[in-house]
Amino acid sequence: MRVIVEVSFVPLGVGLSLSPYVAECLKIIEGSGLKHELHSMGTNLEGGWEEVMAVVKACQDRLFEMGAPRVTTSIKVSARADRQPSMEEKVAHVRRLRQGGAPGDR
Repeated sequence: MRVIVEVSFVPLGVGLSLSPYVAECLKIIEGSGLKHELHSMGTNLEGGWEEVMAVVKACQDRLFEMGAPRVTTSIKVSARADRQPSMEEKVAHVRRLRQGGAPGDR
């Protein structure tokens, strides 16, 4: 099953700047080949359940390797059994509705 996942990693006990840790996770995500989108509060990933969760685990493992004594990971998962919309399709649908499209329009 293909999923869209929003994930946010917060290494604790590493100081105020988390940017170096986010950058390391982004390297892992980019290397995975999964469709992804970095935003100010996390990253969206799109792909198969197993592939996405493997990337999440790899990121957590890397943060521990970097010396974080604790990592809090927040994950939101969007999955549908009837179809497999992409990140772009979901956003485009909302924009169409905002411009007056019918709710059933895809």
